[in-house]
Amino acid sequence: MPADRNLILYRYDSLDRSLVAERVAQFRDQTRRFLTGELTEDEFRPLRLQNGLYVQRHAPMLRVAIPYGMLSAPQLRTLAHIARTYDRGYGHFTTRQNLQFNWPRLEAIPDILAELAKVEMHAIQTSGNCIRNTTSDQFAGVAHDEIVDPRPYCELIRQWSTFHPEFAYLPRKFKIAVSSSVEDRAATFVHDIGLHILKNDAGDIGARVIVGGGLGRTPVIGSVIREFIPRAELINYLDAILRVYNRFGRRDNKYKARIKILVRELTVARFTAEVEAEFAQLAGGLAVVPDQEFARLADFFGATAYESLADTDAAYERARHADRAFARWVEQNTFGHKVPGYAAVTLSLKAPGVPPGDASAEQMDTAAELAERYSFGELRVSHEQNLILADVRKTDLFALWQEARKAGLATPNIGLIGNIICCPGGDFCSLANAKSIPIAAAIVERCEDLDYQHDLGPLDLNISGCINSCGHHHVGHIGILGVDKDGAEFYQVTLGGSQGLGTSLGKVIGRSFAAHEIASAVVAILEVYVEQRLRHHGEAETFLETVRRIGLEPFRARVYGTPALEAA
Repeated sequence: MPADRNLILYRYDSLDRSLVAERVAQFRDQTRRFLTGELTEDEFRPLRLQNGLYVQRHAPMLRVAIPYGMLSAPQLRTLAHIARTYDRGYGHFTTRQNLQFNWPRLEAIPDILAELAKVEMHAIQTSGNCIRNTTSDQFAGVAHDEIVDPRPYCELIRQWSTFHPEFAYLPRKFKIAVSSSVEDRAATFVHDIGLHILKNDAGDIGARVIVGGGLGRTPVIGSVIREFIPRAELINYLDAILRVYNRFGRRDNKYKARIKILVRELTVARFTAEVEAEFAQLAGGLAVVPDQEFARLADFFGATAYESLADTDAAYERARHADRAFARWVEQNTFGHKVPGYAAVTLSLKAPGVPPGDASAEQMDTAAELAERYSFGELRVSHEQNLILADVRKTDLFALWQEARKAGLATPNIGLIGNIICCPGGDFCSLANAKSIPIAAAIVERCEDLDYQHDLGPLDLNISGCINSCGHHHVGHIGILGVDKDGAEFYQVTLGGSQGLGTSLGKVIGRSFAAHEIASAVVAILEVYVEQRLRHHGEAETFLETVRRIGLEPFRARVYGTPALEAA
């Protein structure tokens, strides 16, 4: 497919370019001064964090911003070049739709930032107590169940929050997610602010506002504090929320500093009243967003040059019926598109034997080439740590599948247990209590058979190496949390979590497991599900439905009575 649309995504203007270039030059000098001993570690720490640079267990880690998960092919090629030139040949895509380089040399970071600036990318506000990268639905703009394209609203928030002086030193890091589909694929109820862009009965566009969600040490499902705020007042309302948080949020204890703790301590009713009082002072003011500004932002994403196609194609249907492997990939890795004859495709970064979310430089280059050939030169990053080609003609699916399979990007496991969400864990992160990647590998090895995965059906398994919950274990159907027991790595299991409009938090089933036990425990849990699930008109209950129907006790009885675990 020719890339005949003028792909723009978010646009840098001259001010953006100047700001980013100045930041690169500034940090280059700050790094030089640190390396020569002119700056102490304590003096350098806030400076590096402002540029997305962490000090991890073995090396620095640089987190690159990918606004609401959208990438152009040239940008992905630049990330591949950086991985190949400055790192160890790969990058890690995160649950916040960003990318992390785990092995750059400190002295090379300014050069990496300069390379990013050439393709309108940066690492600003990917760390620190500020508004982080706004996340959204990976199928935004093309989803068959979409109400409104949420990307202009994400871009509005990006522009409002970047370098906002009032919110540069919040009590704690702050995360916003935006969704506008019947199914919430952005996990909005577990963010500091979640927004559902929708239309009211009169057809006006606005947002339902959810506040106070979050995972980590104290997992909380967010509360709706406004059913509808007109889109013109969206920034004023966000300002009101952040001002209340800035005024009342705690700075004396980082474990009690998130907005979810503030909402709980004030109560939802009082927090809402404070926000509404603040909003009353802001409404109608300078931050009102006129319709023409929304039109300008919507134009960022351009009129896609879709062809007029039938919803299906004879050659595609023949291939799907003739090749079982292709048919399974179509079933698991494609998603319904709003335009007839097109599909959104997920390139899986969850091949067996590969850390979840990791992509080699060669795979990034291949994905960029596939995007240019089949999807208007555009890609997405999902919070499930995969890559998406959003606009693929169904007539091209078979050819795309063949090429993606050669690159290790076509494992048909999206929505299945093999599509594990996993943080880098103790292999990299200095905060982790336990390793995550080997646990994911052990579970996939036990469940690698795709027929078995397909028979299990929809199942989210999420792994976090510590209580910070970067792997979102609380909302996994099966959640695994690494914990420390007297210096040894153990793993706690929760069941029944879920994200979306029916968000729920998993419940701990019992004592934690040693690393060599955890895969057997997961297999035992799956055995109970297979034995206990009901069938209605030939359709089996999902894992989550079975857990909610029978409760935790049957799983506890099997897991803690498993001979392999007893022997261990």
